[in-house]
Amino acid sequence: MDKETDNQPRTELSENPQERPRVILTGASGYIGHNLMRKLKEDYDIIALSRHGSSHEDEEHVEWRSCDFYSMDDALKALQGADYAFYLIHSMMPTAKLTQGDFEDMDAILADHFARAARKNGIKQIVYLSGIVPDGVPEEELSRHLRSRLEVQRILESSGVPVTTIRAGLIVGPQGSSFPILYKLVQRLPVMSLPIWTRTKTHAIALDDVLNSLKNSLGNEKVCGRPVDVGGPDVMSYKEMMMQMADVLGVERRFIDIPLLTVKLSRLWVTLVTGAPREMAYPLIESLIHPMVAHPDLKVEGISDGRLTFKEAAKKSLEEEKKKKEESERKERESSRSEESKPKSDEKSVQKADVRSVQRVTLPEGRNAQWAGEYYIEWLGKALRPFVRTETGEDGVNRIYIRFFSRPILELTYDASRSDGDRAVYRITGGMFANAKDAHHGRLEFLMIPGSSDCVVAIHDYMPSMPWFLYKYTQAKLHLIVMYAFRKHLERRGNLGKSSTSKKAGGSVSTVPSAKAEG
Repeated sequence: MDKETDNQPRTELSENPQERPRVILTGASGYIGHNLMRKLKEDYDIIALSRHGSSHEDEEHVEWRSCDFYSMDDALKALQGADYAFYLIHSMMPTAKLTQGDFEDMDAILADHFARAARKNGIKQIVYLSGIVPDGVPEEELSRHLRSRLEVQRILESSGVPVTTIRAGLIVGPQGSSFPILYKLVQRLPVMSLPIWTRTKTHAIALDDVLNSLKNSLGNEKVCGRPVDVGGPDVMSYKEMMMQMADVLGVERRFIDIPLLTVKLSRLWVTLVTGAPREMAYPLIESLIHPMVAHPDLKVEGISDGRLTFKEAAKKSLEEEKKKKEESERKERESSRSEESKPKSDEKSVQKADVRSVQRVTLPEGRNAQWAGEYYIEWLGKALRPFVRTETGEDGVNRIYIRFFSRPILELTYDASRSDGDRAVYRITGGMFANAKDAHHGRLEFLMIPGSSDCVVAIHDYMPSMPWFLYKYTQAKLHLIVMYAFRKHLERRGNLGKSSTSKKAGGSVSTVPSAKAEG
């Protein structure tokens, strides 16, 4: 994109335009983040956030900070001292040694922690990169990925901080997610059987154009608090993109249209051929059934219209990828000469044996996270008796016991400083099943999804004491069974409450259900 487009005039939200505003850049070491950083450094001071930010060195206009957004404490510290923030976070790739749960629920936790931290730190605007939402498709019929993107938007907006949502389709650039999958399919398969979804229209956009859209939205009052669709000059089907990709590669490919291949078979086939991680590829491929074309009424001049065609963007991406590969190989050759001089401790790091387990439940009407936490612990002792019992000591610590054991298997200490009606936090402070030899930051959290009765129940940073293989196939599996039973129990209780309310609708006021667990 030319310089004129890159510097579209903006109406600044900043009170003093002469000062360089400070911008939070989440995912700063990721695909979009590290490319966006280069553009932002021209005009902003950047607080670059990454799970391993301490491994990066600060530079002019860039301060690196480590942050795990699964931790509310980390989120509050990381967003200090900034004016604006970019939200480029997703949870498709697991970050713990064992991750149990759907990416949608984990995305909800990350967005909630970010939104709360943004509000408490006085962030003026959040710019969020999302996906184009197809017109006329009910939300419940959208793919998991697009439903999650919409939910994240709502959670961010619930903070009260103005949110600008940039919605893009397929982003054409090196080291991305969707484009490398397309490239590898065309590169590796001389003959391709194309299912119906490959005829779906999409609005590809070049990486540089997306970066300009993101930068030009920052401090721009025209787009503050609204979604904006972006796209390049070409609207085409995935089949047409594959044909153009073959032209760019200079190879002949044969495409055969077939009506029978389902999305489930397609995602397996694509994952096997391209080698893309299934955690990332499956949700993306499921979204390909929807047309993703920018809506005219959601376009904004100077932000929405990309300049590079698909073919131009594809050529540029492959050239950049080739240069990066050559540079990487050169550095690898240089580093191999001094390999023996590296400290042994740096060569092989011990993987942290931590657990993240996230499940979603629906609470009865009028109940919140505070109630859910208390209810769960009490329900646990009654639902699993006589094998399990729970008790709350005079010190306020909740202890869970297995029959015939005098010591508790887990101790849960309520953290009032990090809890409120919509969030209840219990620190895992002891017990036979927790690894007390290491500093243990494990916690059990109950978190309400804004605007709904859904509550996410999550275990974070849990370090089991039993051998890993044994834990993985016993305690970890048992936890999933218990959470499934708890979810079903709440569904029955919710339906019972609705039935009671319906019967009493003609006269007396219904009573509030007891907070005590049912047998």
